Amino acid sequence: MKNIPIQQLLLRIITLFVIISILISCQSSQATSTQEINPEATQPYLPETFQTSLLNPLDSPRTYIEETCRYLRNKWNPLNATPGTVVLVIRFQNINRGTAELPNSVPLIEVRDLMNQLKGQGFEAINTEQLQGFVERNAFIPERSVYLIQDGNHDEEYFYIVFGEYWENWKWPVINGWVSDPDATEELVRENIELEREGFVDHQAQGVFATAKLSDESAKNVIARELQGSWTGFANIYGKNPLAIIWPNGGFGFRPVEAARQLRFKMGFTMNARGPIMYNWVPLADAVDLERPNLIPEGTINDPLMTLPTYSPQEALMAIDTARVIGKEYSDYAQANKEAEYEYYETVCEPEYSPIPSP
Repeated sequence: MKNIPIQQLLLRIITLFVIISILISCQSSQATSTQEINPEATQPYLPETFQTSLLNPLDSPRTYIEETCRYLRNKWNPLNATPGTVVLVIRFQNINRGTAELPNSVPLIEVRDLMNQLKGQGFEAINTEQLQGFVERNAFIPERSVYLIQDGNHDEEYFYIVFGEYWENWKWPVINGWVSDPDATEELVRENIELEREGFVDHQAQGVFATAKLSDESAKNVIARELQGSWTGFANIYGKNPLAIIWPNGGFGFRPVEAARQLRFKMGFTMNARGPIMYNWVPLADAVDLERPNLIPEGTINDPLMTLPTYSPQEALMAIDTARVIGKEYSDYAQANKEAEYEYYETVCEPEYSPIPSP
């Protein structure tokens, strides 16, 4: 009988010990759970994509850099292009040097006025390699840049009459959408090879036949002919692979874009005048605009770099101020949000990407 109280006492002590252990375990679990949740709850704010009222309401900027950390590092690297650097892409079809009427043509005197306006507003011309570096990595280019495209095959005389003075005086290159026409004369090819070597004309691909216009309704063999044929024919002449496809006559679609990507084209240029382009910022549209029926919706293709917008020379003259103001607006927006983006980068990105380089 004397042992019974001792057994009860031991039982009570053990029971109390178990209860205390359970309570401690619950508190530890709650603390761990709180530690796991807090970082997500306090993740830094990341500003929205820059918007502007200067675009058509149906045209909206699209981004294409999927890795936020890489985008922020490239954006704020002091060795790269400054935020607000803007590119105006101008596509010339026919330039009228005389009195004859040409389809989609602009008088030479208007081209000269456009070039002088661009220079006067602080724009500088860049080539395709520079543009690729900018759109992919934010590589440095002039803060106001222009990318000049001349459609179709032309001889040496044409290029020097139309663009020669800007090359000689300002070192402005012109991009040529070269049509890999099997009937091109040896003299024409020889002259263009020399222009390429000089650096004056930067040739890029523009299909095989001058009348071609691709779309999602184009036959598979037609898409292959215009893209594969252009790639192969181009490399055989200029000894380099083209970086860009100047979409023949402005025609494109999901299937042509997909085929161009498979061939390793890096950029594609439409005839859609939607606005200037900036790093990770390309204006596109998802729907047909009844007031601009010639513009093909490209947003749903979801490949901004393969559907880059261009201006005709007539449109570009009016767009110079728009591009300049959009660049300034974006620069102000970027500076206003710089602290928030740095905080996000330091918290989320630095462990993997290392700090953003200092000036």
